[in-house]
Amino acid sequence: MSALLRLLIAVPLGTGSVLGMAGRGVNRPAPVLGGAAALVTLVLAVAAAVERPEVSAPLFAGMQAGLAVDGLSAVMVVTVAAVTLAVMLFSAGEFGESENLGRFFGLMLLFAGAMLVAVTATTLPLLLMAWEVMGATSWALIGYWWQQPERVRAADVAFLTTRTADLGLYLAAGAALAGDIGALRLDALPQASSPWLHVITAGAVTAALGKSAQLPFSFWLSKAMQGPSPVSALLHSATMVAAGAYLLLRLHPLLAATAWAGPLVAWIGALTALALGTVAVAQRDLKQLLAASTSAQIGYMVLAAGSGGVAAGVTQLVAHAATKAGLFLAAGAWLTALGTKQLPALRGAARRYRLVGAAFAAGTLTLAGLPPLSLWAAKDEILAAARAESPGLYAVGLAAAAVAAVYSVKALWYVTRPLPDEAGTGYDTERQGTRRLSSATPVPLWALTGAAAVLGVLALPGPAAWLKQLVGTPAEPVPAAWELALSAGVTLAAAGVVWWGSARPAPSPRPVVRWTQQWLFLERAAETVVQRPVLALARSLAVFDDRVVDGFVRQAARGGLAAARLARRVDDGGIDAAVRAVAAGARNLGRWARRPQTGLLHQYYAQAAVGFAVLALIVLLVR
Repeated sequence: MSALLRLLIAVPLGTGSVLGMAGRGVNRPAPVLGGAAALVTLVLAVAAAVERPEVSAPLFAGMQAGLAVDGLSAVMVVTVAAVTLAVMLFSAGEFGESENLGRFFGLMLLFAGAMLVAVTATTLPLLLMAWEVMGATSWALIGYWWQQPERVRAADVAFLTTRTADLGLYLAAGAALAGDIGALRLDALPQASSPWLHVITAGAVTAALGKSAQLPFSFWLSKAMQGPSPVSALLHSATMVAAGAYLLLRLHPLLAATAWAGPLVAWIGALTALALGTVAVAQRDLKQLLAASTSAQIGYMVLAAGSGGVAAGVTQLVAHAATKAGLFLAAGAWLTALGTKQLPALRGAARRYRLVGAAFAAGTLTLAGLPPLSLWAAKDEILAAARAESPGLYAVGLAAAAVAAVYSVKALWYVTRPLPDEAGTGYDTERQGTRRLSSATPVPLWALTGAAAVLGVLALPGPAAWLKQLVGTPAEPVPAAWELALSAGVTLAAAGVVWWGSARPAPSPRPVVRWTQQWLFLERAAETVVQRPVLALARSLAVFDDRVVDGFVRQAARGGLAAARLARRVDDGGIDAAVRAVAAGARNLGRWARRPQTGLLHQYYAQAAVGFAVLALIVLLVR
């Protein structure tokens, strides 16, 4: 069975690596190869969900690289693989022959493969590796059209924001090492002693909130809309943005081990659902509306993780993955056909392209949480867990459900209006539209839409009990009949008010509207609170480095050169001169010593006599 798990990881990662390195050389077969790899991955995922394989191998000293498919990850591997296949099939008709299809499909498979590693990882080191690959491939996919500077900057903002939050996972790993957590297993983290337990929890929560675009990190998701529509569909549904929520659901025992983590996570999720819902309401760009709604809907999953509704959070995650993937694919189809994603310009789009319009209508009604569709049932499961935790959480979550109905119905209202007489004047504002739909569009779009509509069965009593047993939380709260009726009434009322109130002329934008249109100015706040101080500190450190550290090094070098010059002078003018003087004296003495050596015997006698006379004189003087 371990071979099955290895294949599940190896097929997308291996095929993605080959396609990515081949690049344009595989433009023709790349869609087929990518789709085939995604199909094989889905088959392997279903088999793994049934067999539940696990594998472990030594990684570093005292650390293991562990993978396992348990109840929670079984649901996720099937969801990730299914959405990846649908998006890959849709992508086959979205790009022209001039695109680098090998790179695109390769990166998409690497992205999905990294997510599969992340959801099956049982140890921190392997989770960190998958986390890094997801971040790197998301940056490359968001900036896929790298020739356009604004897209590259958007990719940079998304990457740096999530990377900043990802440092929390490194902090958690370091604290786990300090806390002597055996093999760094995820299920052993709650056993860490204080204070390492709190450090691990804080790091994991920070990384998860950043990855899932929760407050205050939400703004990066707006920048991610610069990528191709299939990238948005995959990133916003079952992979990167869902990874943080999944991690919190996986680490619910860690949250419960501290008194503060669960309530903090629950409130952040609830407030994100409400605040980013209002951001979605204010958007006039369809992809921006869907992006803000992603943060809001993920907020419900985070709320579920914090309040103990793990099975409810999984239901929301699966239903939202199918819903949001379908909506992004529909938005991408209209963008390709009409060259715009502005809601006023998309009036009548659902009537002009009826297959896409019907799928979009079903998706938006599901996203609105209208009964009996899937997200209505999933949200009520989460709200039941929130009410058991705090009435305030329940109230905020219910208000966010009403806001979800508002932004969903708003999008539906625009695209279902009668086609204006001058409709073409709003087209081709962002690219040149093709005025047609790809033949690859309907099948994956309708498959996702159908799944989105019916996945609410997971909240019915029988399937809900099975899912709770599967993820190991059989005692989760069940929504009462009055809760189901109340949430249905709230969402239906909000949807009705928006539908019949949207016909009125739109008022001029007020400051609060501009504030929400700009995603609460979170990016500007990040620039003010984080970016500018960090850059100022970096500049100060650069000055310190130049003037102090480098200055000391330069002065030391100058001092060394001066000492060398002085030593050269001393050597040349002193030591070498003394040596030369000694040598000259020795030569002179040698010349003088040769003079008496004439070879004449009487001169030698005379020299001896003089010598003896000198010695006698010395003896006499010394006495």
